[in-house]
Amino acid sequence: MTGPDLRRACTGKMSCRPRPANGSSVSGTELTTAEAPAVELEVLMSELARTAQRRGGQPANGTGLPSTSAARRGNRLPRDERRGQLLIAASEVFVDRGYHAAGMDEIAERAGVSKPVLYQHFSSKVELYLAVLQRHVDNLVSGVRQALRTTTDNRQRVRAAVEAFFDFIEHDSQGYRLIFENDYVTEPQVAAQVKVATEACTDAVFDLISHDSGLEPHRARMIAVGLVSISVDSARYWLNNERPIAKDDAVEGTVAFIWGGLSHVPLTRS
Repeated sequence: MTGPDLRRACTGKMSCRPRPANGSSVSGTELTTAEAPAVELEVLMSELARTAQRRGGQPANGTGLPSTSAARRGNRLPRDERRGQLLIAASEVFVDRGYHAAGMDEIAERAGVSKPVLYQHFSSKVELYLAVLQRHVDNLVSGVRQALRTTTDNRQRVRAAVEAFFDFIEHDSQGYRLIFENDYVTEPQVAAQVKVATEACTDAVFDLISHDSGLEPHRARMIAVGLVSISVDSARYWLNNERPIAKDDAVEGTVAFIWGGLSHVPLTRS
């Protein structure tokens, strides 16, 4: 019964029992003419509430507030900051699980984002892995280059280069494992990225040796390859055996071995 019908029905002292829109009966209390408008308003408000709920939907948690996950997804970060967050989470998962066992769902969960957000930044797991790898490669190469520029004393240069590998392991063991011990080197793009890392370090040492010694290029490069290989293998042994000796002692032992061979090489122009 509509508002006008209700008012016409409830006249004088006669009581009435209005029927709500949902067809259920109201309380058995008799309603007077004075009470009818209040009932009519209550019915109208209930109907409006049901209409709004049908149109807008009720939040899944039933509180009228966004869920925790929805609020988290709504917390927008600048694109570069979000990308960095995703790379950190992906690095952790790739080191813990390996490339093949790691899943994009797990990486998204570790980063605290939805999977669609992850795919907004990286179109595939391979692309994400390469981005993670590149970040660590840049850190390693930058550290080696910086170390070689710190002194002009050749023995100290050798020590600085060796120490750069040990420092990288100490501060970025995840990156070291991804570069030198990853389980996806069969992928050409990954293999190429690992090669870039070792060759960039070798090039930095080679440039220094060839510039200071005047050695024939192939000989200078062989020395550079040897220095990098020994440093990588020594640092890897130190890491995989749970750092059995102090880092300074490990570095000095590696330097002594390398310098013993280099002492017979003219590292300065005559």
